[in-house]
Amino acid sequence: MNPQLELQLKTLSSDPGVYRYYDKNGQLLYVGKAKNLKNRVLSYFNKNLSGYRTRIMVAKIFRLETTIVPSEYDALLLENNLIKEHQPFYNVMMKDDKTYPWICIKNEDFPRIFMTRTMIKDGSEYYGPFAKVRPARVLLDTVRSIYKLRSCNLNLAPPKIAEGKYRVCLEYHIKNCKGPCEMLESKETYDKKIDAIRGIIKGDFRQARNYLVDEMQAYAENLEFENAQMVKERLDLLESYQSKHTVVNPNINDVDVFGMTSDETAAYVNYFKIQNGSIIQSYTIEIKKVIEESDEDILEQALVEIRQKFNSDSVEILLPFHLNFEIPGVKLIVPKVGDKKRIVELSEKNAKEYRIEKLKQVQIVDPERHTNRIMAEMQKLLRMPEEPRHIEGFDNSNIQGTNPVSSCVVFKNGKPSKADYRIFHVKTVEGPNDFASMEEVIYRRYRRLLEENEPLPQLILIDGGKGQLSSAVKSLKLLGLYGQITVIGIAKRLEEIFFPEDSIPLYLDKKSETLKILQRVRDEAHRFGLKHHRTRRKNSTIKSELEEIPGIGDKAIELLFSKLKSVKRIKEAPLETLEEILGKSKGGFVWRYFNPDGNNLS
Repeated sequence: MNPQLELQLKTLSSDPGVYRYYDKNGQLLYVGKAKNLKNRVLSYFNKNLSGYRTRIMVAKIFRLETTIVPSEYDALLLENNLIKEHQPFYNVMMKDDKTYPWICIKNEDFPRIFMTRTMIKDGSEYYGPFAKVRPARVLLDTVRSIYKLRSCNLNLAPPKIAEGKYRVCLEYHIKNCKGPCEMLESKETYDKKIDAIRGIIKGDFRQARNYLVDEMQAYAENLEFENAQMVKERLDLLESYQSKHTVVNPNINDVDVFGMTSDETAAYVNYFKIQNGSIIQSYTIEIKKVIEESDEDILEQALVEIRQKFNSDSVEILLPFHLNFEIPGVKLIVPKVGDKKRIVELSEKNAKEYRIEKLKQVQIVDPERHTNRIMAEMQKLLRMPEEPRHIEGFDNSNIQGTNPVSSCVVFKNGKPSKADYRIFHVKTVEGPNDFASMEEVIYRRYRRLLEENEPLPQLILIDGGKGQLSSAVKSLKLLGLYGQITVIGIAKRLEEIFFPEDSIPLYLDKKSETLKILQRVRDEAHRFGLKHHRTRRKNSTIKSELEEIPGIGDKAIELLFSKLKSVKRIKEAPLETLEEILGKSKGGFVWRYFNPDGNNLS
């Protein structure tokens, strides 16, 4: 297995999607779908793989490509389209080469609604496709039973109806049709029914569901339980029907789609080629930034290069944002809503997933480069004069003001440096006052670093909002360090980043690596502080109990703890041990306190 394929296998997404295997000559070997891409693809490289044909194929795999889609159903449809378009050698082709069925609303007067496997470009509307025929039939039967539609193929143009050429048929008499052929139903009324049916096909089942529930209850009340069960099955199938899919949409025809994401060092551009309503090509590329080019400049460059690479002559291009750029005879569109918007969002998602995979690969192969990139990103997002190679995070821990401690955790190059962690016992603050506690601890920490000529951090992170941040700033000003060190606060509820003298917080992308590091520093400071707070509170409780012993002072208590470590051991210690630690007199006081029923000592 080549090293690049090994890296790809380690960084696969767990989303649903389609995977494609290529040999070393670039020949497409196989297209497959997966509910979880990572689990499915890795299963091919299991040592216990069964099947001679499969083992031969896996031995030829040199390169892997994936496309992320919204659901397993979409993966099924995209897989079908790619197999039919490219006919990979190892895929089992359907013998009759049938496509999935669609529901068609015919472009005609008093439109018919029927199921078809063939799309004709005559202005008709097609909905689907359906992976199975039965849900499509149930949907058709349901709408026909709710809205009585014509099933004949007569040309019901108004002049022909006006001439009286048609007569109602049996369907009218058995109440399956309202007789539009004799104008017993107006075109306006009929078109309203078609609009309602469009809603049902697109997923608005409320009216159809209510109709079926009433019908089922009516059968049940008449003790016609078999009929009631049949209606229930139709209702269950209707509710499981998935109506709209981003992957295949006949209204998006012969179009190029581009999605993009970027960071400080590179941009990632995804390209979809859509023909006859189906994605037939997916390609993603990484473009290194040389002189901090804008996203617009990079997308313009990528757009031209990718269209040339795939010899695209599509006259419509869907983009995630506007470009100051024109291609003669080609429309550049930034969709705002609907299916075209969703297909652009899907392209952007694929670009983002590609970026994540690349970053994971870099982290494995070149961790130093990975760290450098994150540090550069943090410097930019947090408006810092230099990279935050040394970060210190602070948090206060107390319960109703008792046993207050403040923790200081240190991160170097984005990783915890636990040897540098510090705990501060708050000395000058009475009661629960986080602001005053933060002010004291920040002052003590950085006064000491200055006195000992120790290196200062580039970034100080305060767990809390504006109040705690202002307290930290006050101490930094007293020490003459304000402006030399970047200091920020992070509020947990909305993960708001606060800067001194700025009332508007910064909101980072939830997937941002900068935010993840800040959250980790904050959480580590909280964990470390809480751990020591609990220990101090426990020791304080124990110490209070020992302080009740007559003749035993603080020094004696500290000496006992230094030797026996816990109150349990002190209680269980024999007289000889206590006398050895504290002397005969005080040792006897402690032993008699915990052993009131013991022998009276002289």
